[in-house]
Amino acid sequence: MSTAPSDHARLTARRKAGYERKQAHATVEKGLLIVYTGPGKGKTTAAFGMALRAIGHGMTVGIVQFIKGRQDSAERAVLSHFENVDFQVIGDGFTWLTQDRERDMATAERAWAEVERMIQEARYELVILDELNPVLHYGYLDAERVLAILSRRRPELHIVVTGRNAPSALIEQADLVSNIHSVKHPYREQGVKAQRGIEF
Repeated sequence: MSTAPSDHARLTARRKAGYERKQAHATVEKGLLIVYTGPGKGKTTAAFGMALRAIGHGMTVGIVQFIKGRQDSAERAVLSHFENVDFQVIGDGFTWLTQDRERDMATAERAWAEVERMIQEARYELVILDELNPVLHYGYLDAERVLAILSRRRPELHIVVTGRNAPSALIEQADLVSNIHSVKHPYREQGVKAQRGIEF
């Protein structure tokens, strides 16, 4: 359906006025707590896209991966080249592979110690906690302790948390939450294996 030029001009003028009103009221600047959760693909990808944006602004980025383990990661290979990125992989792999709760809890504590270090050091401006949500969901870390530390972070520090099953208390505390759902997935519908450059 085509729109007459006069109608188009009215619509775009209304959109522009709405945008300018919102911009005029958005005066607060602060560090955000951002959560990417849900069963769909793309949570870590979204967080690492944000890391690239921060790097482009010259910000120092800290990344702690909790679960994915030490297998080769193209993202880690690229991001580790930047001097202003501290990429720590502390996970032992997916929990269904280790099948050792005590070991998983000890690994989670080591990873959390790195997170606390990054939160305390003023040079970090963005800290990404990749796959923290499953760690909290399975009870490998005490959620109340984690949330208390996140709530006491420096006012200017941005933190991104990824993974399925974000606790409701974290969602409540967060400034921005994206719940990512899968509509179609080539593995599920077509039996297509993970693709280089897409899934890993």
